[in-house]
Amino acid sequence: MKAYVFPGQGAQFVGMGKDLYDNNSIAKEMFTKANEILGFDITAIMFSGTDEELKQTKVTQPAIFLHSTILAACLGDSFQPDMVAGHSLGELSALVANKALSFEDGLRIVSKRALAMQEACEKEPSTMAAIIGLDDEVVEKVCEEVDGIVVAANYNCPGQLVISGAFSAVEKACEMLTEVGARRALMLPVGGAFHSPLMESAREELAAAIDATEFSEPTCPVYQNVPASAVSDSADIKKNLVAQLTSPVRWTQTMHAMIADGAEEVIEVGPGKVLQGLFKKVDRKFPTSSAEI
Repeated sequence: MKAYVFPGQGAQFVGMGKDLYDNNSIAKEMFTKANEILGFDITAIMFSGTDEELKQTKVTQPAIFLHSTILAACLGDSFQPDMVAGHSLGELSALVANKALSFEDGLRIVSKRALAMQEACEKEPSTMAAIIGLDDEVVEKVCEEVDGIVVAANYNCPGQLVISGAFSAVEKACEMLTEVGARRALMLPVGGAFHSPLMESAREELAAAIDATEFSEPTCPVYQNVPASAVSDSADIKKNLVAQLTSPVRWTQTMHAMIADGAEEVIEVGPGKVLQGLFKKVDRKFPTSSAEI
């Protein structure tokens, strides 16, 4: 069985998608439509902007979504997933790819999501940190002991968990985790506490946008971040998509579930190879590749 997976924020690079635009009429049409929907020339930033321009949340999230969904569309009949999943933002790319959501509606939701998250980040100094070399249970226990808001946010792979919360609480958690044996506790250069209770205002805005959007039955199951299991019911998909903003990305658990349910190879659709690397951390012999036209 083939599993197609879609990356999240952080996979972006200047020049992403330009080959698709230059060499494929479907891609060119979709990129042009995206500029109209967003109301600014995102293709100019993606293809020839600066790193700083591309790092703006309002640009980064739509840019990665566009690269992934347009690449999937350009694969044509060769795109035959038995299951899909996406890491955080990538879940929306996966839902467009498996026909649960239209490209246009997906892009509108991604844009609202990015702007709402940016606003939430500006309300309180907050951040994230990568914790390397500890069992998940140890990280969770230390976070519970810290005064202030700090939670496990991204279960990326065995031995790699990202925590998220108020700046001072994350700093304190990093000190305590280093003391109990973390190989690294690295503060990340991000603008806020994604997948934590501090995203509540963004979750409320996203809920309104998702409630107003029509979702269809998907062509194959999507393994969503919140339950880390296969979901096919459109009402459940919408509920999990809203909950994702304040809940952890359970990617480690998602990978195990996909493999247990019969995934025999993973194809990453979008910029970079981050998700392929995470699957290799679960099983270094597991077949992975990048989607290519």
